[in-house]
Amino acid sequence: MPRWFFCNHIVPFLVFVALISVLHAQNSSGPQPVPLPPPVPTPVDQAYAGTLSLQVDLTNVNDRVLNVRETIPVKPGPITLLYPEWLPGTHSPSNPVAYLAGLVITANGQRVPWMRDHVNMWAFHVDVPKGATSLELSFQYLAPIRPQQGRISSKIADLTWNSVLLYPAGYFARRIEFSPELRLPDGWKFATALDVKSQNADQVQFKDVPLNTLIDSPLYAGVNFKRIDLSTGPDNPVFLDVFADKPEQLEITPDELQFHKNLVVQAQKLFHSHHYDHYDFLFSLSDTVGGKGLEHHQSSEDGTRANYFIDWSAGVAGRALLPHEYTHSWNGKFRRPADLWTANFNEPMRNSLLWVYEGLTDYYGNVLTARSGMRTPEQSRDTFARIAASFEISPGRTWRSLEDTTNQPIISAHAAPESWPSWQRWYDYYPESDLIWLDADTKIRQLSNGQKSLDDFAKMFFGIDNGSYVTVTYTLEDLLKALNSVQPYDWAEFFRTRVFQVAPQVPENGITQGGYRLVYNDTEPDWMKHVDHSRGMSFSTSLGLLVRGEGPNEGAGSAGAILQVWWNSPAYKAGITPDMQIQAVDDQAFSFATLREAILAAEKNNMPIKLLLKREKDFITVTLDYHGGLRYPHLERVESTPDRLDEVLAPVK
Repeated sequence: MPRWFFCNHIVPFLVFVALISVLHAQNSSGPQPVPLPPPVPTPVDQAYAGTLSLQVDLTNVNDRVLNVRETIPVKPGPITLLYPEWLPGTHSPSNPVAYLAGLVITANGQRVPWMRDHVNMWAFHVDVPKGATSLELSFQYLAPIRPQQGRISSKIADLTWNSVLLYPAGYFARRIEFSPELRLPDGWKFATALDVKSQNADQVQFKDVPLNTLIDSPLYAGVNFKRIDLSTGPDNPVFLDVFADKPEQLEITPDELQFHKNLVVQAQKLFHSHHYDHYDFLFSLSDTVGGKGLEHHQSSEDGTRANYFIDWSAGVAGRALLPHEYTHSWNGKFRRPADLWTANFNEPMRNSLLWVYEGLTDYYGNVLTARSGMRTPEQSRDTFARIAASFEISPGRTWRSLEDTTNQPIISAHAAPESWPSWQRWYDYYPESDLIWLDADTKIRQLSNGQKSLDDFAKMFFGIDNGSYVTVTYTLEDLLKALNSVQPYDWAEFFRTRVFQVAPQVPENGITQGGYRLVYNDTEPDWMKHVDHSRGMSFSTSLGLLVRGEGPNEGAGSAGAILQVWWNSPAYKAGITPDMQIQAVDDQAFSFATLREAILAAEKNNMPIKLLLKREKDFITVTLDYHGGLRYPHLERVESTPDRLDEVLAPVK
């Protein structure tokens, strides 16, 4: 066959056949998606018929198992029961349905089948048989067993009602009534914002309560308990309900008591209102249950180290826990961003204003910590210095806006911890907002010649409807309007450039307007010398490392484990990663002291710092050509500028 025949006839024919084949493949029938199941009923604002009975048995604390029985009034026909998924305060679908086990449903003594929704794992479908007027449910909540992972031990228990109930879909949470009952271990005491109807030994019956209030009213129980009265008067009852591993950990000194009383006084002077019948700090001091900080309207779940009272000087860094959660009674519970309010606990939340909900709360929490005396003025200034320094070494702000970090609770709700939080940005809407709101506070003071401050905004925005705890939602427009009422300014542009835009520059205007500047030196703050570093000592502003020590709560041989490496830091550039462990520093066995001495020595000579590292079975030697010293951050007074920061931190007379 001549070549010209092949080229002129056969090739075009083959191209034509290939084209037809492609078109045929595109038009042929292939796999199609299976239709999704019907959606869970949308909640409506109408009352559910009847009261749900809930009995929780807390006596099996040894196995960390809570046994639950629940009675739900029903009518024959299909019903969907929901296990709470989206939890206020966590801002995410964080309630672990995997911990629910042993679910059995009966009606009239006969077992009734249930089926989990194939898309929504928190929804259970039940076909109520004819003649049935109620469903009887029994199941267990299997709390984590390992120390520090869960909230139940042999001495202390944190009962969150969202973990131990199912509720009918299709109704607002505030329109579903519950009658809760609790059985405690023998001799245990308890505290909660719920009102008690009756108590017979270890059996406690609470007054009927709507579902939204029930889930917003957790209960602490334990062997060692003390209730401390912090009330400013009969019209403002506030209590510190302390549960501890050991009785001696409950002892509070007169000075410590006064600091906590001052907190309530200063909060009232800041907000000029309260939005609770009574407020309970549910406070665990423990090395066996994990720490916690979660806000509720008339209480808060708080947990910290066991030596909170008996070694007061060691806790400066975490001292803002109670002030932060108390502030949430006003910001977050009474007043809440509109897109964070949902009809029930299985409707998705949106977090666009977390830089107000959490960020402004964090700012007020740090301010109240200073004003109450829980931190000294110097310790409070160090707090702001450390926040600013942390962002000077965290380059994630060069690609991700602060506003986008408000999505982080949802993004990471079921994900592994971030490997590079200084680059990924993690939960920056907390600490960076401290700097932004300090900027706003000092700007108001500057523009008004000291006549106004962010305190005036707090009174205007959160002080309305004194005594009411019916939630009032707010939008960004509401926020801007209130700020302009206090002090006219282009607040929309202020927040646009600091919150919504990618902003590489650290927002330190509040520090400079406050009369200070950020500096670094080798002088360790006195309060840091008392801190227990067994869970980590930060060399973030020098080498770019967070390193674990060895202490009673850590495993043997854990000293030197690298917990975090800062992006683009000297450690990062040397190839150090968070899965390594420091074995030796300059040919000496690792300790915090040897690492500190090596950093100080390198500051005075040109010798690099040599680290022997271990990753799994491999040993790796790296050298760090770093000579900048320890670089502890401090705020240094600028005498030519009014000391507005000290005015912010001073107690209100």
